[in-house]
Amino acid sequence: MPVVNRIADYSADMTAWRRHLHTIPELGLECHLTAAFVAERLREFGVDELHEGIARTGVVAIINGQGNGPTMGLRADMDALPISEETGVEYASTHPGKMHACGHDGHTAMLLGAAKYLAETRNFKGRVALIFQPAEEDGGGGEVMVREGVMDRFDISEVYAIHNAPGKALGHFFTNPGPIMAAADTFHIRVTGKGGHAARPHDCVDPVVASCAIVQALQSISSRNHDTAGSLVVSVTQIHTGTTDNVIPETAYINGTVRTFDKEVQAMVVRRMEEIVSGHAASFGLRAELEFEYGYPPTVNDAAKAGFAAEVASEIAGAAQVDAAFEPVMGAEDFSYMLEARPGAYLMLGQGDGAGVHHPLYNFNDDIAPMGASFFARLVERAQPVDGA
Repeated sequence: MPVVNRIADYSADMTAWRRHLHTIPELGLECHLTAAFVAERLREFGVDELHEGIARTGVVAIINGQGNGPTMGLRADMDALPISEETGVEYASTHPGKMHACGHDGHTAMLLGAAKYLAETRNFKGRVALIFQPAEEDGGGGEVMVREGVMDRFDISEVYAIHNAPGKALGHFFTNPGPIMAAADTFHIRVTGKGGHAARPHDCVDPVVASCAIVQALQSISSRNHDTAGSLVVSVTQIHTGTTDNVIPETAYINGTVRTFDKEVQAMVVRRMEEIVSGHAASFGLRAELEFEYGYPPTVNDAAKAGFAAEVASEIAGAAQVDAAFEPVMGAEDFSYMLEARPGAYLMLGQGDGAGVHHPLYNFNDDIAPMGASFFARLVERAQPVDGA
């Protein structure tokens, strides 16, 4: 089955919704205008329940189907990024320094399209919970919504989400039966030595030399302490120290990110970092402190739910356009918290050529919105069919 005909009829609406949202990007949990627009559309569609103010600006809408059954959760993220837009499109951001550079405006439009169809047809049992989430980019809105009880409050039994994929074939779906995105952790290392005149290094304890050694040793974690066939990233992204050419500074700061899929690997990285930092502090005769900041956990699909989602995607796009063994990526996603709370699946939807996400020239491809909305709708209808359907 291709794109649902009724949803295809909404294409112009979804484009208009998306482009309006694109003009009013908002950050973090402060998605007030976006949430108000979403709530207004949902009221127009005639949803049965509308719950606002979850995770400050999150929205959950309930649509009842025909008869008793479970509640399926469908999630879209709503927030934007602190990037100045350079697309030049007529519907560009009107909020300086803010931009929908990751396509969350498109994700929201797709879920609104599915909501309109499901509220109109109600060709399913049980209920569907439409989750419009703020703060995916920063602030962990997914975690906040789970912590505020959305899964239990609305009795959600399984949950699904889609993300657009620039550079991937237009209309192709991608998923897998396990980890699909990585945990994203941050580390901070503060090195304290003894500053002094650069012409008399023997009177100093140089944090610059120690920092260089620490950075080099950190690179050995992925190359010497981890199976090379596995996925692990340890990247140093900042080193800050010193103010001028003839002064050995007192302190240095090292910062970076760690990406893992497995908690045991994550624990190994923390242990090795502690050993490297403390060992180098001792060898250089100075003080070095590690702060490891745990971020979003890995996004891990339930194998059965991912398989089912791939079947539904095949109905929309055709089996040849669905990759159900997608290679995991090292980016992170706070939908991970929802998948920790309930089984479900996360999918990518190719949107063709164009600038990548988090780029000032990025723009969501409106052509894929009917495909994403059709996937969401058919997912509900297939998982919770009406008797005799």
